Order: sequence, then C-alpha cells, then structure tokens
Amino acid sequence: MLDSGTLWLALACLLVLEGLLPFLSPGGWRRMFEQILTMSNGQIRFFGLCSMVAGLVWMAFLL
Repeated sequence: MLDSGTLWLALACLLVLEGLLPFLSPGGWRRMFEQILTMSNGQIRFFGLCSMVAGLVWMAFLL
C-alpha cells in the first residue's frame, strides 16, 4: 500500500525527470515548446490523454 512518504518520493522523482530535458538541452526544450504552441487544442489533449493512459498502464504493472 502507498503511504504519504511514497507519494512525496514519486513527486520528487517527477520533478527530477521534468527538469532533465531543460537542463541537458535547453535549445531542444525550447524548440519542442515552440512546436507544441503550433498544435491545436485537440492534438495537445490527445497527447495528454496518451500520457495519462501510459502512466496508468505502467502503474497497473507495478502494483
């Protein structure tokens, strides 16, 4: 079962992973966001949905 310590650890890991790309390749990160700005709301929602589904599937395998 998950406790609050595990949740905080997962959030800390998320922050580390989120910070890797802008730290390692700020130019690539900027180009990626420029491309995202040209996408429609539907396309952005689709990628968000895919990300959530992938995360849920991954969690299902881990639990």
